Amino acid sequence: MNSLQLQNRAFLSLLAAVTLAFGAILWPFAGAVFWAVVLAILFMPLHRRLLARMPRRRTLAALCTLALCLLLVILPVAVLSVSLVQEAAQVYEHVRSGQLSFGSYFQQIIHALPDWATRLMRQFHLASLTEIQTKLSATAAQASQFLATKALNIGQNTLQFIVSFGIMLYLLFFLLRDGTALGARIRRAIPLDEMHKRELLSKFAIVIRATVKGNIVVAASQGALGGLIFWILGIQGPVLWGVLMAFLSLLPAVGAGLIWMPVALYFLATGATVQGVVLIAYGICVIGLVDNILRPLLVGKDTKLPDYLVLVSTLGGMALFGLTGFVIGPAIAALFVAAWDLFSPEQ
Repeated sequence: MNSLQLQNRAFLSLLAAVTLAFGAILWPFAGAVFWAVVLAILFMPLHRRLLARMPRRRTLAALCTLALCLLLVILPVAVLSVSLVQEAAQVYEHVRSGQLSFGSYFQQIIHALPDWATRLMRQFHLASLTEIQTKLSATAAQASQFLATKALNIGQNTLQFIVSFGIMLYLLFFLLRDGTALGARIRRAIPLDEMHKRELLSKFAIVIRATVKGNIVVAASQGALGGLIFWILGIQGPVLWGVLMAFLSLLPAVGAGLIWMPVALYFLATGATVQGVVLIAYGICVIGLVDNILRPLLVGKDTKLPDYLVLVSTLGGMALFGLTGFVIGPAIAALFVAAWDLFSPEQ
């Protein structure tokens, strides 16, 4: 008995050691591996439909699915990224040269305020606008410099990006072609009851699909609509502001409004009443309705998670894991809820 226990402990120690070592090997390309898994989960239903039409050509079906993934997802993201980098660099250059000064915009808004508002600001020790204007200009310069630095880092790490991108496509092909067999093998290796494994893996797949599908559709919709109205109104950098609205759309209700509302207030304060009213009406009736209609249908309905839990897990995931956290965070939260539900079933 002692010999058997020693063998079991030795085997578990070896299993843990090689698993950690394998994880360390994959860690430099963790993002590529993660997004390959996510895209495989998203496009697996499409792959199954193609496989049903060509049952004896698994490789061809996987290649067709991979081509559609490139056409529908990766190519548009690449084009948008190039445009974003160009506009971020232009905005930073304008801020640094003084052509674009957020502090002066704030000054114009203050001068347009009525007397009672100015007196109220004096009561809160905001009568001297020099310090506020300096802080706003410094903040804008830092933000634009951050975006420009990120763009420069992307250019410097082109080789690493190409390698990661190639690994992602390579893994995605094999996950599509052999994903069913690989999933069954992983499922057999998990030391849990079959019902529990089915529940957890099903929940994981559902959350991945719903989170990516829902958040990306909502973010893309709000960003595109916001960028469109900014372009129509002649605001500089519509692609940049549209992407920022897309990121902030992860905050329910008020996310995109953090971008378009200050611009609308600036229009109203500087006498451009028509542009301000149009932007406010468009923001509330068009951009706002996208969040209120699409997010509950695409995210909350499938994940069955409360809105506050989706919000907190999304922000926490992005704080820990960066951009991929908007998927990892809700997935971990859903698995947390599902795991506890297995041990505390509803009566």
